[in-house]
Amino acid sequence: MLPEVENLIELQKADAEIRRLKEEIAALPKRVAVIEAKLAGTSAALEKAKAAIKADEANKRKYESAIQDLQQKISKYRDQSLAVKTNDQYKALLHEIQFAEQDIRGNEDKILELMLDTDTREKDVKAAEAEMKAEKAEIEKEKAAAREATALDEKELAEWNAKRDKARTAVDPDLLQHYDRVAKYRGSGIAEVRDQKCMGCSVMLRPQTYNEVRSSEKTVFCDSCQRILYFDPANQAGPDPGAITRVRRPHPKIDASQAWYYRPNYFEDSEAFLLFLNTSSGSTRHAYDIHTGRQIGDIHSIDSEYRSAFSADLEGAIRLNGHWKSDEIEAWGAELPLVVMDALQRDLDAAKAESAAHAQPHDHSAPSGQPAAS
Repeated sequence: MLPEVENLIELQKADAEIRRLKEEIAALPKRVAVIEAKLAGTSAALEKAKAAIKADEANKRKYESAIQDLQQKISKYRDQSLAVKTNDQYKALLHEIQFAEQDIRGNEDKILELMLDTDTREKDVKAAEAEMKAEKAEIEKEKAAAREATALDEKELAEWNAKRDKARTAVDPDLLQHYDRVAKYRGSGIAEVRDQKCMGCSVMLRPQTYNEVRSSEKTVFCDSCQRILYFDPANQAGPDPGAITRVRRPHPKIDASQAWYYRPNYFEDSEAFLLFLNTSSGSTRHAYDIHTGRQIGDIHSIDSEYRSAFSADLEGAIRLNGHWKSDEIEAWGAELPLVVMDALQRDLDAAKAESAAHAQPHDHSAPSGQPAAS
C-alpha cells in the first residue's frame, strides 16, 4: 500500500473520531437542557397548582362572607316579622327568609366543592414538589457527568487533532485537496475496495481499475464517487489459497459450454489462459496472457463446437476449473480481473500437483512434463 494512502486512511480515521467527539461534546449541554426544560414545566405546573389553591381560598372567603350577610338578613327579616300587622306582610317576609336560606345552602355547596378541589390540588402540589426535587437532583447529576465527559472528550479531541495534523503533513497537497473536496460532499474521501466493489458508493469497478488498486503502484480514484481507493488483502473474503491442496480437485465437465485451458506455449512461446465458449452458432476462443491478464490477439469465432474447431489449441493444454457468467466476461473487456487470474492460477497449480502425484508412483525416473488435456 502506498505510504500516502496509509496516511489518508489514518487521516480519515482521525476525521471521523474528531467529528464524533465534537458531536458528543455538543450533545451534552443539549441533554442537560432537556432536563432543565422538563424542570421548568414541573415548576410552572407547581406554581399553577399553588395559585389555584390561593384562588380557591379567596372564593371560599367570598362565599363565607356572603353566608354571613344572608344570615344577617334572615335575622333582620325575623325581627321585622314580629312587628308586621297584616298577613300579607308576614308571608312576604317568610319568602325573603326562604330565599336567603336557599342562597346560604348554595354557597355552602360551593364551599364544599372548593374544599374537595383544594384536597386534590394540595396532593398535586406535594407530587409536583417531590418531582421537582428529583429533577433538580438529576440535573445536578447530569451536569456533573457532562462536565466530566466533556473534559475527557476535549482531551481525546486534542490527541486526534494532533494525529490529524501529522497525517495531513505527510500527504501530497494536491492529493490532500482532492481528499478534502470529496470528503466535504460525501462524508469520506477514501474507500476500501472489496470484491471488486468500492465500499464508499457500492459501485463495481472496471477490471482494469480493480487491478490497478490491487497492485498498489499508483493512486486510483473511483470513477463513480471520486473517492481515493485502496486494497487491504486482510479484509478480502474468499477461499483459502492453500485449501486447494488439502481437498480433492474437482474435474470440469467435458461437455460444458464454457471451458478454460492453460497453454504453456501459446503465442510466441508465451503462457496463456484460453477460454472457449460454445454458442448456438458455433464457438469462440479468447486468449489471455497468464501474467498480465491482457487479451492476446482478437477473439476468434468458428461455426462448430470448440473441440473440433480449435483442436490444435488443445494439444498440450491443461483443462482448468472456471465458470463465469456471460455478462461478467463481457464486462472484463480486454483484461482479466485479478480475482479470475488468481482462481485460474490456483487451479493450475492444483492440476500440476495432481498430475505429478499420479505420475510419481509409476515411474520415478521419468522426466516431469505437462499433464495432458482433459
